[in-house]
Formats: sequence, structure tokens, C-alpha cells
Amino acid sequence: MCGGAGTRLWPASREGRPKQFLALFGNRSTFQNTMLRVSDPELFERPIVITNLAYRFLVREQLAEIGLQADILLEPVKRDSGPAIAAGAAFAARQNPEAVVVALAADHVVDDDAAFVAACRQGFGAAEAGRIVTFGVRPEGPSVEYGYIKPALNVEDGVAPVERFVEKPDLQTAKRYVSEGYLWNTGNFMFRAATLLDEYRAVDAVSVEKVEAAVVKAIDDLDFRVLDRASFEAAKPISIDYAVMETTSRASVIAVSYGWSDVGSWLAIWQLSDKDREGNTARGHAVFENAQNCNVWTDKALIALQDVEDLVVVATQDAILVSRQNAGGSMKTLVSHLKTVAPNVTEDHILVHRPWGSYQSLDKGDRHQVKRIVVKPGERLSLQKHHHRSEHWIVVRGTAQVTVDDLVKTIHENESIYIPIGATHRLDNPGKITLELIEVQTGSYLGEDDIIRFDDDYRRT
Repeated sequence: MCGGAGTRLWPASREGRPKQFLALFGNRSTFQNTMLRVSDPELFERPIVITNLAYRFLVREQLAEIGLQADILLEPVKRDSGPAIAAGAAFAARQNPEAVVVALAADHVVDDDAAFVAACRQGFGAAEAGRIVTFGVRPEGPSVEYGYIKPALNVEDGVAPVERFVEKPDLQTAKRYVSEGYLWNTGNFMFRAATLLDEYRAVDAVSVEKVEAAVVKAIDDLDFRVLDRASFEAAKPISIDYAVMETTSRASVIAVSYGWSDVGSWLAIWQLSDKDREGNTARGHAVFENAQNCNVWTDKALIALQDVEDLVVVATQDAILVSRQNAGGSMKTLVSHLKTVAPNVTEDHILVHRPWGSYQSLDKGDRHQVKRIVVKPGERLSLQKHHHRSEHWIVVRGTAQVTVDDLVKTIHENESIYIPIGATHRLDNPGKITLELIEVQTGSYLGEDDIIRFDDDYRRT
């Protein structure tokens, strides 16, 4: 499952590229690490990725980077984890009515993949026998960031019935839960596909019927399966916890031995990162002088902290966050406020990724904008036109094949071409190396929505 927006890690995580697609630790994203975790063909079948339309090319690109393939189901509208997991279960059941499914969030961190696989093997028998097995983590200490699970005392082969699920508690209650042997609820599960659907159906038969119809009526689009919009939209938006786990009598739990985090705050990033002797951690260029327990994440600018403690400072190219380390609970409120006063900084970064490559805004005024455009070898942009702007393209690396109305021309390094307002045009990289160019836009309106597509390899027309 990788459809979340990841607002709690703003400004690094944004709607256009949320946290599951970021390399938070090392060189791979949490989505990529999750996929690699279930890549052993002796235990796992071809994975099913459930995401929304906006992230389809990110998913495909990141799978290609790690050499894996998957069935990619696209949600036409967001309906929370209940319908999403049900759609994955319904898809798996159509392939194999006896399928046992492991449902995983794509944005979690697991510190021991071998221990995770061992937990899957341990819980397989119970899941195959009709239990819905959740992975519970022994708390490292009291936390108000997670829900908790109380396991029953009768444990068989490491699997215990769930006595109760509880929501995120206050600190005093969390301390009591830890002392009484409660486990953190990871929100990751293992179950027979048919069992999950039956238990869901007992609570909300209409929604399950609609989700199953959405899978049956799904259409192929490039490498993806798009769930039927009318059917999926009719399913009630609800989390899997409320839809199934808190009502079923089949819930069981394994107390896993690996370290785990849902990386739900900048505090979690700090906790999981290597620190200096004063407890400071940095990603990017940072200097600490008489600073303690601070967390810095910076794209380019040097960040210097002096005579402060317990701060998180996140600096991207167009936004800076300064906050207390333990203020993660209010991040959603901040992002909601930003959506009303500065929506651009919640939606995308200055560097915007597209299936053909990327573009980055370098300068912008009332009637002009300068962009750096990068096109992957063999890729091309849509055949398009604009009503309100003209464009100049200057090639700085590689070779471009440019269509302007009836003209098709090859543009080499240090050469340029002009695209008049209203001209039908296309940019193509026919070469074997990355194409880089500078685009200078001029006109009365420079928004990304001033575009009419006539033909598009990615079916965005």
C-alpha cells in the first residue's frame, strides 16, 4: 500500500512525492526496501502494489531501479486502507482462491529483513487456517505515536489471539500498556484473501461488493490496472482497523523480534538516525555549536545551529521548517494551514518528477519563467500547445528532436529553438544520454494547466 500523502514529514514529503518514495535512510526509498523485503520467490509470489493514479509512474520507475516487477492497482479515488486492502485481497483471490496475503505499508522501516521473513513463516499456518494475523512490536518504551495491541495469554506457535486493540494513548496510559505487555500495532497483516473479504463483508457487505466489482471491471492502462471508478467510489472510506480488525473474532498477533517504525514524524527520523556525541543528526551540510539533540535535513544550504536544543530544521529549496522535536502531532494542522496560504509548497517540490524525466523552476516573474528540463534517453513529452505562453529551448546536453507544427528539427548542444504561442510542439530525446535543456517561458499566464495534449505516451490526454 503506497497511496498516502506523508504530510507529517513536510517539507521534504509532499503530495507530488510523498515519504514512501523518498530515500530517508541510505540510497533507497522505504517503498523500494519494502518491495525488496518480499522479493524472495521461494516464499512470496509476484507482489501487488496498490497506489493512486498520481503515483503510478513513481511506482513503475522505482520498481525498475531495483529490478523488480509487480501488479500495480490504481485507485481512481482515495478510500483509506480498508477498501485498498480489500481490493488487493480481491485481486489476489481471483488469481488464487486460497491465496495468503501479507498486507504492508510502503512507508515503514524494518531493521532486520531476515527477522521479518521469519515472522511471515511463523504466522503463515495461522493465516492459512483462517486467522487474521497482525505483526506486533515489543515497545522500546512508552510512545503516544502508535496504537497498541493486548495479546491474550494463550500463545500457540508464537501466535496469540488479540484481546483488544486500543488507539494512540496519552503518556501515562502508554506507560501502563508497556508494563502490562501490550505491543505496538504496526498496521501490517497476514491473512487468507477469502477470510479478510468474508470478515469485511460481515460488517459492510455493500462496500465489499463495490470493491470486488471495481477489481472485476478494472481496465488495463499501460503497465497498470485501473480500478473501476464508479464501483470503487461507492465503497465507504474507512481504515482496515475500523472495518475489520476491531470487530473480527479472528484477529491474532505475532510479537516480532525486529525493530520497526512507521516514520510518522521528524522525531522518528531523528530517533532512527546516527547522532554525534551531543545527540545531533544531520542530512546535508550542517554545523552544530553548543547544540544538543537537534535534527537537520537540508537539500543544499548550510544550516548552522548555535545554543539551541531539541530542534528540527528542514530546509528545501522553497520552504524551511523550524520546529520543536516533539511537535509532530501538530504537523497536519500546519500543512492544512499552508494549503490555504501557500498551496504550492504542499503539492510539489521545485524539482518535479515526470515519467519522461523532470523539470525544475530556476527563476519566475510576472511574465517569465526559467526551467531546467531533463529528458531520459528514449523518452518524449506529449504533443501539446499553450494558449498563453511562448517558449525558447536551449540544449545544454545531449540531442533533442523537436516538433513545431509541421517542422521536425534536430537541436544539438548550444543550439536553440523558439516555440510560438499556440504552436503544436513536442520534445523528444532520441539519444542514448540524458537530454538537458533550459526553457525560457514568456507570456501572460505561466501555469502548468495551460496545456492541451493531442498525443501522449503516458495517456494523459
